[in-house]
Amino acid sequence: MTEARLRTFVALADTGSVRAAARRLYVTESAVSAAVAALTRELGVPLVRKEGRGLRLTPAGTAYAGYARQVLGLLEEGRAAARGAADPGRGTLRLAAVTTAADQLLPELLASFRGRWPDVELTLEVGPRRQVWSSLAAHEADLVLAGRPPAGLAATVLARRPNELVVVGAPHLADGFTPAGTPWVMREPGSGTRASADAYLAEREASPPRLVLGSNGAVIAGAAAGLGVALVSRDAVGAELDAGRLVVVDAPGMPLDRPWHAVGGAAPSATTLLFVRHLLDAPGWSAPGGGGPDRNGHEGAAEAMGGSRAAPTAGRD
Repeated sequence: MTEARLRTFVALADTGSVRAAARRLYVTESAVSAAVAALTRELGVPLVRKEGRGLRLTPAGTAYAGYARQVLGLLEEGRAAARGAADPGRGTLRLAAVTTAADQLLPELLASFRGRWPDVELTLEVGPRRQVWSSLAAHEADLVLAGRPPAGLAATVLARRPNELVVVGAPHLADGFTPAGTPWVMREPGSGTRASADAYLAEREASPPRLVLGSNGAVIAGAAAGLGVALVSRDAVGAELDAGRLVVVDAPGMPLDRPWHAVGGAAPSATTLLFVRHLLDAPGWSAPGGGGPDRNGHEGAAEAMGGSRAAPTAGRD
C-alpha cells in the first residue's frame, strides 16, 4: 500500500471516473486502474463499481476513502512539521478559510506575511464552513480561519478577532423593516452566515420571502440594489455604509457577536505558529486567554505557542 496508490484512489473517489482521475494526477488511465486494482487485492473487498459511464464507490470504498484522506493529510502534515522544525521561515502552510474571511481578512494578511517570509510555501483553500473544518479534521489544512470550531474537533484555538453580524439594506427598506415581512437575500446553505440568519428568523418564527445568492459579494450587491435585507459581517460592508448605498437596519436582537477564530490542529507546526504570531500583530486579533481549554473545550493558544520550539520573530530581508 503506497502513497501513490492512496492518492490515485482518492482522486478516483473525488472525480468519479478513471479518465478524470488520470487528468488530475497527470498519469495514464491504465495507471489509475492498476493502482485501484492493487488496493482492491490488498484489502480483499471491492472498492468501486461501474455506474453508467463512471464509477461509484462501494460502501467499503466510501469507508476506506475517508481513512485514505486522513493518511494522506497526516503525511503532508508530517512533512510540513519536519520542514518547519528545521526552519519555520522555509516551511509549508496550508490555510483554509470560509469565503467571508478569505475576502475580508486574508488579502492584506497574506501580502504582509509574504513580504516578511517569502520562502514559506503557502496554499489556500476557500469553502463553506463544513468543508474547511473537514479539511482540518482530515489533516488537509494546518490553520482554519472561520467562526467557532465545532464541538469535538481536535483543534487549538490560536487567535480570535471580533466580528459583528448586522442586518443591512437599501435605505428605502430600512424604514419599514420587519423580520417576517421584509424580503431577505441570503447565502447558500452551508454558509455560516446563512446558518446564523436562519437561526435568527427561526427564533422569531419569521418566514419572510428569501432570495438565495451564491456569494458574499452577490448578497451585498443584491441588498444594495434593494432586493432585500441581508445579514452580513459589518467588516464586509464598510464601503457601502460609508457611501450610503446600505444602512444598518434597526433589527431586534442585533448585532450578533460571531468572532473569527484562527484554529490549528492538536499540535500546530512551527510554520503555523509563525503565521499566528504575524496574525496577532494585525489590528483586532488577540490570543485566547490562558493556556487551558477555551469555553468550547479546545486548547488555548498560550500552551501551543509556548510549548513549541520558538519560531524566529524577525522577518527575512
